[in-house]
Amino acid sequence: MKDLIYTILDLGEAKGISYADVRVVEESLESYEVKDGLVEVAEWKEGYGFGIRVLHDGAWGFACSSSVNKIEMEDALTRALGIAESSGMARGKRIELFPIPTVQNRYHTPMERDPFAISPAEKLSLLIKAEGLMRGKPYISVSQAFMDIYKVRKVFASSEGSYIEQEIVECGAGIAATAAGGNEVQTRSYPNSFRGNFATGGYEFVEGLDLAGNAERTADEAAQLLFAQPSPSKVTTLILDSSQLALQIHESIGHPVELDRVMGMEVAYAGTSFLNFEKRGSFRCGSDSVNIIADATIPGGLGTFGYDDEGVKAQRIPILQNGIFLNFLASRETAREVGSQPNGTMRAESWNRIPLIRMTNINLQPGSWRFEDLVADTDDGIYMATNRGWSIDDQRLNFQFGTEVAWEIKKGKMGKMFKNPTYTGITPQFWNSCDGVAGEREWRLWGIPNCGKGQPGQVAPVGHGAAPARFRNVRVGVMG
Repeated sequence: MKDLIYTILDLGEAKGISYADVRVVEESLESYEVKDGLVEVAEWKEGYGFGIRVLHDGAWGFACSSSVNKIEMEDALTRALGIAESSGMARGKRIELFPIPTVQNRYHTPMERDPFAISPAEKLSLLIKAEGLMRGKPYISVSQAFMDIYKVRKVFASSEGSYIEQEIVECGAGIAATAAGGNEVQTRSYPNSFRGNFATGGYEFVEGLDLAGNAERTADEAAQLLFAQPSPSKVTTLILDSSQLALQIHESIGHPVELDRVMGMEVAYAGTSFLNFEKRGSFRCGSDSVNIIADATIPGGLGTFGYDDEGVKAQRIPILQNGIFLNFLASRETAREVGSQPNGTMRAESWNRIPLIRMTNINLQPGSWRFEDLVADTDDGIYMATNRGWSIDDQRLNFQFGTEVAWEIKKGKMGKMFKNPTYTGITPQFWNSCDGVAGEREWRLWGIPNCGKGQPGQVAPVGHGAAPARFRNVRVGVMG
């Protein structure tokens, strides 16, 4: 493979191409679902192919194929060059890449038990047990358990001399119970909605979720929601659990700091950003309690890897420090435009997609509070947990989130359960209202395996670490 790739890169140099890179990608996916006592999904998928990206006369070209051989690679190189030449006829400013060190290295996800070495029967047994503990409970009409396992082997090589091999393994699982009664339907999920929680690592992560140990509680809470009062509508103090806060970070901080959005390269599909170049280093996007870091090096993060898809090493960079906006997520191309440095955030969904700027692990750093002290220090408020849905405008300013469940807080104590809770806000105002973040004991990494972006669309695995946090004067519920 190495000799073949270098042959193609040498051919590109002979054709006068100023820069080229080749990615060869092999993917394996296993997906399982148990629903109402039946195995609904037991699926195995594999993919293999390559993509070639060239920069010629200041314009990009890309071509790919699922047949990995010399003839196909030569043809793809020719097609990519032709696309770059055509693009160059319509380009504005010439594209230039920020220089980076050449790398010869390997990376693999640390793990104890390879999930692909675990038999399907053992995986299904874990799901069947958890689902069975929810099924048949009072008011439960649908009980589900999920598991997804993914492995990607990637080879990246560039005309600048880099050659990087990576093997990244991701896995996760979850359960959900849906209760029905009268005209009401409510769902509770564990450990998170939308199929659970995910991480880079081995099967020990799935086992550590203890789906069976949380199954009956999940079903009981779904049934309790049928009879809970609707969430109130008012301006109040809001405490978010770490899983909901992870999505809040994703939508209102992670996407706005993607530099291609700021530069107008993602307007058609993913919108723009309320941030701009002038705000870097001075704009207060949050309170002093808000410290957010993009960290592609943290063990277990779903956005953790060795190198991105243009050969830049994984990094840990501050995004907000004491609430002040400091850095964008940047590629080699965009970093050069703004006098910054690339920070290892270019990733492609597969061999047949170009790399895009993607979040890594965008983490809210732990604070000094304990969760119980946040509650005890709150005279009147509401605690919301587990995302149910959301909407946010193109600039990532005006948002609304709904969660599966909430509890009243009165005089420092958790009280009655609420159903259908929602809250809304404006991003900088919301983060500036944060006056307390729980500490390391409650801090947890959450994985989002399907962040969408690009045209054609791509999904990327990203992570968010957070502990519960408190926000003052937040509008909750549906206001008249």
